[in-house]
Amino acid sequence: MPPKADINKAGWEQSEFPILCETCLGDNPFVRMSKQEYGRSCGTCARPFTVFRWNPGTGMRFKTTVICQTCAKVKNVCQTCLLDLEYGLPTQVRDTALAVQNEAPTSDINREYYAQNMENQLEGTKSGLGTGRASTAGKEMLKQLARTDPYYKRNRPHVCSFFVKGECNRGTECPYRHEKPVNNDLAHQNIQDRYHGRNDPVARKILVTHAENQGLKPPDDVTITSIFLSSLSPESSELSIRTRVLQSLPTVQPTQIKSVVHVAKSRCAFVNFKERSVAETAAQAWANGLEIDGESVGVKWGRSRAGTKSPTTPQSRSNSLDV
Repeated sequence: MPPKADINKAGWEQSEFPILCETCLGDNPFVRMSKQEYGRSCGTCARPFTVFRWNPGTGMRFKTTVICQTCAKVKNVCQTCLLDLEYGLPTQVRDTALAVQNEAPTSDINREYYAQNMENQLEGTKSGLGTGRASTAGKEMLKQLARTDPYYKRNRPHVCSFFVKGECNRGTECPYRHEKPVNNDLAHQNIQDRYHGRNDPVARKILVTHAENQGLKPPDDVTITSIFLSSLSPESSELSIRTRVLQSLPTVQPTQIKSVVHVAKSRCAFVNFKERSVAETAAQAWANGLEIDGESVGVKWGRSRAGTKSPTTPQSRSNSLDV
């Protein structure tokens, strides 16, 4: 890209065509787009970029790009829906399965500087995701969850706010949907959480459902914060298990692991976490198994000690296990 004449526009982005998924592009092969240079600031790095706007099909709402191409390449996502271009999944699901560490800064001070550096590094490349070796279980998980077919229903118009208040008088000519909105977790989504893969309600629903289908439904006893690993390699040790656990859970800090109990004779181990939410995150990430020391190990929830009456009784322990 040639240098810009205006020094104030040195970090701004110019592009000729957007990076889009098949769903956002629509089923119309003759789609017409409008292009506006520096039309808005990027939803993640706040740099001005070239904005594209188009109608994906008859009866659909107009769509527009919300992040710049540099940010889209860093995460390999669509500029409009921010879903992964290869699997059609939220970044939180993909990063959880592949154990990808989120390196993009979230503060206003650093994100523009980070985006400018990544723009230079990504020049001539399609994606900023590393091509390192991913675990077999992670790839299998993405293969099961991947959305291969376009979902054009996502391009429907928004719900008419006047209809919800009972004040819309446009009838069938109203370009918006006349139906009652559903107020649940999926109705509260934002660009930052979707892009950085944190607290995304859509990703949470996908991960929870997949874990339950794989037999890792969280037990009703909320005091259970342990994960049981079986069929370990004979060469496995407490250190190698702890190291692999932390590598497979980039969002988990070492201090959030209470202990790792390795039973070498039985070739099994218990990973005890300090919080229930962290244990549920681990179960979701390991729904298709976990590889430790070259072996694919089984993953199950821990169990409370038999005969406990109540979590408050002296004989009861919150993380007691049958070893």
